[in-house]
This record gives sequence, structure tokens and C-alpha cells, in this order.
Amino acid sequence: MENILVAGANGTTGKKIVQLLNESQYFNPIAMVRKEEQQTYFTAKNIDTVLGDLEEDVSHVFKDSKSIDKVLFAAGSGGKKVIEVDQEGAKRLIDASNKNGVKKFVMLSSMGADQPEKAEQLQDYLKAKHNADVYLKSSGLNYAIVRPGALTNGELTNAIALEEKLHTRGEISRNDVAQTLVQTLNDDVANNVTFEIIKGHTQIGEALNKMSFVKA
Repeated sequence: MENILVAGANGTTGKKIVQLLNESQYFNPIAMVRKEEQQTYFTAKNIDTVLGDLEEDVSHVFKDSKSIDKVLFAAGSGGKKVIEVDQEGAKRLIDASNKNGVKKFVMLSSMGADQPEKAEQLQDYLKAKHNADVYLKSSGLNYAIVRPGALTNGELTNAIALEEKLHTRGEISRNDVAQTLVQTLNDDVANNVTFEIIKGHTQIGEALNKMSFVKA
């Protein structure tokens, strides 16, 4: 079992990710939360937790928890602190991951983060995500950057459209995003790649295995 640190574990998508990891035979989740009271939700389910605030130094997280094999960054400020959390918080965790020999860093990004200057909305958020993505790519870590379309609260369909660049907008449920992120943690798929996803007709595992684009 690999220990997976989940940043943003207390978020809507983060909780889905942690639950999937907890049900997995391959992964053990470590839920990273900001406040002690947020630990209760996870400890009640016998899920490991660690306290860490992305607006501050996070190097202690790797000492205060079990040995961390991989990191899944699903944190977000909800548009309130895009520089402090979405950009600089991600950079802090990338640096700490590098220093602690993390084997893979999976980043939940956003469609449009490749060209934030062209966005009609959320330009500041997309710029922050873009900067975090660029930082991860240049970090030397093995990475996967996942850029979903507009998130919905729909049911799990386990079917997506996946390409390095989809050239079309679309929606995708948080459940399908969470499932994709968890499967992306596997060693044999999505290494040093960036890709976009929306709802589609290809099974998630099949879509990940079929990625034929050049590593970005």
C-alpha cells in the first residue's frame, strides 16, 4: 500500500478522492487539513490525517505523518486566495515533496490554465493554476497535471473524453474527476504528462492507458 498525501482533503472533490483511496487495495490516504476540527470527519472513518496550512511552511507534514509515497494536490481557495493557496501553496508543497523523495505528484488543475490570458472569466485563478503547473513541470518531480472542464455534482459515469488538448469546452462530474485522479496515481500511466478531461464515452482506465500524445 502506498501512502498518498491529499492536499485539499476537506473540499468537496477532496473528500471524494480520500474516500476512493480509502476503498482502494493499492493506496492509503493521508488527509491534509488546516484545522483540528476538520480531522474529525476523517478520523471517524479511521483515515489518517495531518495538519498543514498551504499559506505557511508545509515541510513538517512529511515528518508528522507516515512515510508519504505520492501527493495529490486538490486544494483550492475558491477564488479567495488564488495567489496564496492555488499558486504559492502548490509551490510550497511541490518543494517539500521534492525534498522528501515523493515518487509522483498529481495536480488537479483546470481547463484554460494553459492560456489564462484568453479566458473570459476567472483569469486570476487560471493564471495562478498556470504558474503552479509550470512550477511543477520544472521541478524534476514525476508529475501528472489533470485539467478538467466545468465541475458538476453529477453521478459517477466512469466515462470521459481525454486528450492533451480537447479543443472543446465541456462539463465533468466531481465523481469522475476524483476517479480519474486516483487512477492517475498508478505507476504505469500518466507520467510527466498534462491532459484535459470532460465527460465522454471512454472508460477512465482505458482513456488513461490509451494516452498517445507526446509527454508535455
